[in-house]
Amino acid sequence: MKNRVRASIILLFAMLLAFSLAACGKEEMQKVRVAEVTRSIFYAPQYVAIEKGFFKEEGLDIDLKTTPGGDKTMTALISNGADIALVGSETSIYVDSQGSKDPVINFAQLTQTDGTFLVSRKKIDNFEWNMLKGATFLGQRKGGMPQMVGEFVLKKHGIDPHRDLKLIQNVDYANIASAFASGTGDFVQLFEPTASVFEKEGKGHIVASFGTESGHVPYTSFMAKQSYLKKNKETIEKFTRALKRAQDWVQKQSAEETAKMIQPFFEDSDLETIKTVVERYKSQGSIATNPILEEDEWNNLQDIMEEAGELPGRADYNKLVNTEFAEKVSK
Repeated sequence: MKNRVRASIILLFAMLLAFSLAACGKEEMQKVRVAEVTRSIFYAPQYVAIEKGFFKEEGLDIDLKTTPGGDKTMTALISNGADIALVGSETSIYVDSQGSKDPVINFAQLTQTDGTFLVSRKKIDNFEWNMLKGATFLGQRKGGMPQMVGEFVLKKHGIDPHRDLKLIQNVDYANIASAFASGTGDFVQLFEPTASVFEKEGKGHIVASFGTESGHVPYTSFMAKQSYLKKNKETIEKFTRALKRAQDWVQKQSAEETAKMIQPFFEDSDLETIKTVVERYKSQGSIATNPILEEDEWNNLQDIMEEAGELPGRADYNKLVNTEFAEKVSK
């Protein structure tokens, strides 16, 4: 009897010990709230990192929310409504210019060129930029990065956007495509997949890429408040490592495979359109191949802002950019 009791106690102890060890070995998932400025195929690696489980393998539970507009995205970050923001790097410069005691730090780059295209109402076989002179150009919202890049490229080709053409900038971002489709403008600056959809439907024709023309800039980066970075270094490193894995995956896989992987995030777009957009962005080097934000890219961004009259003052690269995590996971 005593032997049976002793054996039962030993068995129970062994079971409790095994359960305790299993519980200790299981890492609790850490929730990370990410606010993205828009939902875009441009951000393919982010969605790949979620779908492939790269974030989960790092112990991170990503709560992704779309907060349309750079101002809303930055407000969410500053007010602690989000831990990380995916938005244009220019927003961190605007925040810094207001004398913030807790600056917003760019720690991982996702896209490295502008993502818009010049779409013509008429088909043009041999496009030249001077064809825009005297035309009506439906541009992006004043003060936004797409508009600043658009004007930068026009000036680069000897076109004064305020004198050499009729520039329309008073149309809300959400209505630009429909305004062009209804007959406004000879040319329009559009993001994907709208540009490709218009081409497919015969509503317009892609004749040039603003991303190719403007060069490398930190167009969209992951950023967090300095206080969050200091308190959550391990989390930021894990996040950046998962992102780098996704960037590598996108570069190695075909556009079709990437399209299949991210399609759940774009239910209103057919697979062929997503594939076309991914291929276009990859071919022109718009999707960053690593998360390191280089200083020359930072300077190019500020040059574009300055040319547009929107730069509040030159921002120190070493103050607003932290490449420690990106460099570590990229080795």
